[in-house]
Amino acid sequence: MNPQRTGVILVAGATGGVGKRVVRRLSQQGYQVRSLVREIDRAQAVLGEPGDYIQADITQPQTLTPAVIANVEAVISCVGVRVQPVEGDTPDRQKYYQGVKFYQPEVVGDTPEAVEYQGVKNLIEAATEQLQAAAAVKQILFDFQAQTQDLKESWGAVDDVVMGGVSQSDIRLANSVALFSGQVSTANSGGFASVRTRNFEPAINLAAFDGVELHLQGDGQRYKFMLRSQTTWDGVAYAYSFDTVADSWITVRIPFAELTPVFRAKTVKEDSLDASQIRAFQLMLSKFEYDGDLNPDFQPGTFELKIKSIQAYRAAQLPQFVMVSSAGVTRPGRSDLDLAAEPPAVRMNDQLGGILTWKLRAEESLRNSGLAYTIIRPCALTEESGGEALVFAQGDTLKGQVSREDIAELCAQALEQPQACNLTFEVATGNSDCAPGDWNCLFSKLQPDPGAE
Repeated sequence: MNPQRTGVILVAGATGGVGKRVVRRLSQQGYQVRSLVREIDRAQAVLGEPGDYIQADITQPQTLTPAVIANVEAVISCVGVRVQPVEGDTPDRQKYYQGVKFYQPEVVGDTPEAVEYQGVKNLIEAATEQLQAAAAVKQILFDFQAQTQDLKESWGAVDDVVMGGVSQSDIRLANSVALFSGQVSTANSGGFASVRTRNFEPAINLAAFDGVELHLQGDGQRYKFMLRSQTTWDGVAYAYSFDTVADSWITVRIPFAELTPVFRAKTVKEDSLDASQIRAFQLMLSKFEYDGDLNPDFQPGTFELKIKSIQAYRAAQLPQFVMVSSAGVTRPGRSDLDLAAEPPAVRMNDQLGGILTWKLRAEESLRNSGLAYTIIRPCALTEESGGEALVFAQGDTLKGQVSREDIAELCAQALEQPQACNLTFEVATGNSDCAPGDWNCLFSKLQPDPGAE
């Protein structure tokens, strides 16, 4: 996996059976991971060192300080109360954790209401503002309506005089726009005028976005926009040609995937743009397209291009909060069910402090938060090695078992799946039309929750 996320992924419940696996997977796959834990010593013992551990207790909202959620781009909640056999921690306890009803279970420590509901609700509320900011669909790069001194000093002309031509251009900030204008000439084998930013240090990281959006008014000619990821002045650029409509404001979207690597208007074999390492931006009017082809709309003489803004955009939203809940949360108290055929957690919901009822309340808090979410409802969790075919279902009727390893991988995968937004679903190991690891296939079978956009 090549993570699209550039911010921190906060894992709550990081020392639990699923949580510790989530932390390990995210770290292996290149994410920045922060583990929210009650005890640093325990986290170091369970997760190992080094690690980004932060101490807080979700049942105590005052401990969820700004430091906990600083730079967080997504949250994975694996929190849960501790459930163990009434008889104690015996060598046979493993059978309970494999989903085999062997001992009568009991909740120890904090109650399900305090952890599964109020604690998760506290975490959602503490993280919402930061997550909404991190998930902004657009990010302003240059706002030419706010004409600061730094903005004025960032751009300058680079015309064909560097190669013997006589074209002249400049960029001026006035009347809430940047005005790129001048005169372009084909004399002395010239034929281009451009404005370019200084090299930015450090590089601008746009890896979380899909492209760049320009809001501009042109003169009917065809221009080029270029990004550079190299620090050398005369190196490879990634170019995109776009047409303007004379005297009309338009929005031009430039997907990173459609940029053409060029060196002096000649295409080159180069890796795709590293959007995490943007060093410079450039706008150009040229008589050439690429590899000797001519710009079909080029007219020598005066030109004028007005730009209001340049911003990065994200084409699709990604989940901001992934919650591990449980299959069966809607089943306690339902008169239409045969309780004898239900899993132990459903039959003993009241005995376990209403554990499923409080998980459902937490789900409702997340669905009402306004965040883009994924709610995963595993069936009985096991210690199997994982990697099996999975079944996704909706309606809370699915029964079976699923490995903690597979749930951890599912949490990591959901972070990068736009189609995982605003879904609630159950998951178990079983026969499936989708091959193991075919996440697009699995998510494509699901429908967004009612009322979700």
